[in-house]
This record gives sequence, structure tokens and C-alpha cells, in this order.
Amino acid sequence: MSTPSPPPPLTMLTDLPAQLAASGYAVLDAASWQRWCAVDAATLARWVPLWNDLPADRYLRDGGRYRRRRHGCFVVGPGVSVQPVPHRAHWQPVEYNALHGGIERWFEPLPPSLVDDPAWNALLLGLARAAGLVRAAERWYVEAHMFRIDTTDGIGRPTPEGAHRDGVDLVAVVLVDRHRMKGGETRVFDMRGTQGVRFTLGQPWSVLLLDDARVIHETTPIQPQHPPEPAWRDTLVLTCRREGFQGP
Repeated sequence: MSTPSPPPPLTMLTDLPAQLAASGYAVLDAASWQRWCAVDAATLARWVPLWNDLPADRYLRDGGRYRRRRHGCFVVGPGVSVQPVPHRAHWQPVEYNALHGGIERWFEPLPPSLVDDPAWNALLLGLARAAGLVRAAERWYVEAHMFRIDTTDGIGRPTPEGAHRDGVDLVAVVLVDRHRMKGGETRVFDMRGTQGVRFTLGQPWSVLLLDDARVIHETTPIQPQHPPEPAWRDTLVLTCRREGFQGP
């Protein structure tokens, strides 16, 4: 019998800089993340139905049908400047994504109702402040991914590439919803050795922050709690990079 997944090791906002510096990761509960970004719970709840309209990921090289997503890019500059950039492909080198790296992946853009919401800018500004705890930068190049991993194939794989880094400075994995599913355990490993932690994000709008240069991460597959009823895991994954967007 497998060992039950422990709850997330939550960090208080006052301890966030020290936790990131010491361990390279931190988990904030929903209330802390909302305070950090100055976004209220009602706004976040209003965004949740947007995950019901995600197109299928056409680039899965394992032949799966379990992933749906949208993608958008932004530049967060000094002060309170957030600028969307023209829609572009998502690209990663094979060194960071052996399964899907080295190809331009053109996903459908984020919905205007999300991007045009003033709270979206507030969220990205909060993200940039968190990235500033990891590394100093004049501006951050942010990629935003809306994901739904479902159990269309009986099993869904949040990270089909396995434990990995993303080639950025900061990764934020925001849980949006867990619907009638089991699994989806998060695992974070120190790049310097074998030390690691495992836990399951369960609270909507809680967030895992990762110093991508120091840790690798993965999420285990999901299954339906009551097959054949559908099940899914919705996340918002945000990445910050100092040196421009990754590209061929």
C-alpha cells in the first residue's frame, strides 16, 4: 500500500524570503497568495470557469489526449508596468524538456476576459515581486499557461516529461481545481543532492514557488476517483525569466 501524501509545507508571508533562500521552494496557501498579489477571492473564483474552454494540446508526443491548455506572454517592467506581447510560440530546449523540447508549440492564446481583467495585472506584478526574492532583474519575461489534465485516457500526466527544470528563474504552480480525482502528488528535489519533499496541493489558488536554478519538480499522474466519471486537475503555471523569452 502506498504511503499517503503529506499536506503541503506552508510558508508564512513573513518567512517567504528566508524559505526561498534556504530551500529553493515555498508553498503559500490561497489567502497568503491573494494578499501577496492584492487579488481577492471573488475575482479568482470568477476566473475558474475559463478552464472549461481550453483547446486540446496537439503536441503530446506520447500520443495522449489528457492535456488541454492556453498560453500567453508578458513583460513585467519596473514599477507597475505589465505589457502583453504579440502571441508567440512556446519553446524549450531539449536540455530542459527531453520530450517536447526543440520545437515551436503554438497554443491558443489566453482568453481576453482574463488578460483584460485588472486583477490579472495585479497577479503578474505579485509574481514579479516573488521572482525578485530569487534574483534581481529590471524586467521579467513571463509566460502563463492554463492547464487542464483530465482522465480521458483513464490516466492523466501533469508532467509527462518527468522531473524537470523549465530553464527560467522562477516557476509558480497555482492550483485552480481538483475535480473527483486522486493522485497529482507534487515532488520537489534539490539539484545539489538527493534531498526532496513530496506533498499534494489541495486548496484552490494555493501556489508552489520554485527557484528553477536550484530545484527540479514533477507531479505524479492522476486517476478518477469514481470511474467512469470524468476527473481533472486545473492549474495556472507562470514562469519568470530575466534574459528574454526562450526561443530557437
